[in-house]
Amino acid sequence: MVLALVQRTALPLPLPVCMAAEQPEQPEQPEQPPQSAPTPPPAGPAELDPVRQTKARRYARQRQVLSLVNLGVSAALIAVLLFSGLSFSLRDALSALGGWEPLVGWQPLLVGAYALVLLVAATILGLPLAYYSGFVLPHHYGLSTQPLGDWVTDLLKEVAISLPFELAAVEFVYALLAATPNTWWLWTGIAVLFFTVLLTNLAPVLLLPLFYKLQPLPEGDVRSRALSLAAKARTRVRGIYSMNMSSRTTAANAMVMGLGNTRRIIVGDTLLDRYTPDEIEVVVAHELGHQVHHDIPKLVAVGSLTTLGGLYLVNLMLHAVVARVPQYTGLADPATLPLLAAAVGVFGCIVLPLQNGFSRWVERQADQYALEATRNPSAFISAMTRLANQNLAELEPSPLVEFLLYNHPPVGKRITHARRFAAAPGLRS
Repeated sequence: MVLALVQRTALPLPLPVCMAAEQPEQPEQPEQPPQSAPTPPPAGPAELDPVRQTKARRYARQRQVLSLVNLGVSAALIAVLLFSGLSFSLRDALSALGGWEPLVGWQPLLVGAYALVLLVAATILGLPLAYYSGFVLPHHYGLSTQPLGDWVTDLLKEVAISLPFELAAVEFVYALLAATPNTWWLWTGIAVLFFTVLLTNLAPVLLLPLFYKLQPLPEGDVRSRALSLAAKARTRVRGIYSMNMSSRTTAANAMVMGLGNTRRIIVGDTLLDRYTPDEIEVVVAHELGHQVHHDIPKLVAVGSLTTLGGLYLVNLMLHAVVARVPQYTGLADPATLPLLAAAVGVFGCIVLPLQNGFSRWVERQADQYALEATRNPSAFISAMTRLANQNLAELEPSPLVEFLLYNHPPVGKRITHARRFAAAPGLRS
């Protein structure tokens, strides 16, 4: 929604949680040709690579700096719009489009044109940073296998998907601001909840296939173990699929996506090719742990409540500012869009550590379930170690960085937790 003006994202709503704590990556090697045979999984348990950890720390610092730069660029854009008078000038320049008014105070053509200009401007301003952080940096660290043309194609797909939704969301909010100026925040929060549930349900069948090829996992050890775990978790899945992650990244990951009739287990081909069956089993068990603990509804509920509280505070701020600044013609004046974006952005930065803390707690529970379901802590430790090596995941970030930015426990803490589980009396591996 209007938060897109603060930070552009490919999809405006959260995707289901995954096991890897960082974007996964791999040693700098020449890309394997598509017809190559899969790399056989290693025979023994993984050992931590200190060279990779050095790179992981450097990569993490660079990503954090880029995030701050991205936040600064977005904040600068909004500040210019708010304090230079450019917001009012843009509204006035587009005012010829404001003749149609299906609701008193709501001029959808003017609102749409204003929002489109800002969204396009934000996209263009963020393009160099997106190119460096999304293409140059991953290739520098050997984490991406994607040619530039394919990366650009994906970017265009993301814009084509997100832009209509963002424009529709802005029109919806401004129609509510005109029709129900005192309760718009409540109806917006309810709409966000509905759309989040809808997207969670449809993402694996409509959105994910636009970027990745999904194929049913053939009969074999991995499939039978996954089905056995799903049965133990009492989770009904509509299939087990492999996903060609290697076409874009060297990441290793697995997930359980969807709700009800769309729920499915998805395993990246980089996980299938490079991990032992025991390691894959604990990764899938972790994902199924989210289903056992009903984590997706919990995350949706917490996110919705947070959104609702934030929108209420934004509503108070909006009423106060519009009443004191005579240049605004009302709450539904499109010139208030940067003001809304600034308020939502500030609130988002404040609550992000709290949301991340809740997410880390959810992930720890899923780790515990994976250990209890498989009774194989050695495979869990090996899988996490291999993920740290392959994905350039920093084992022990600073406590402040973990508190502010991590939505998964650091890999080092997850390994320590598994070792404690292994040392517990009565464990039979």
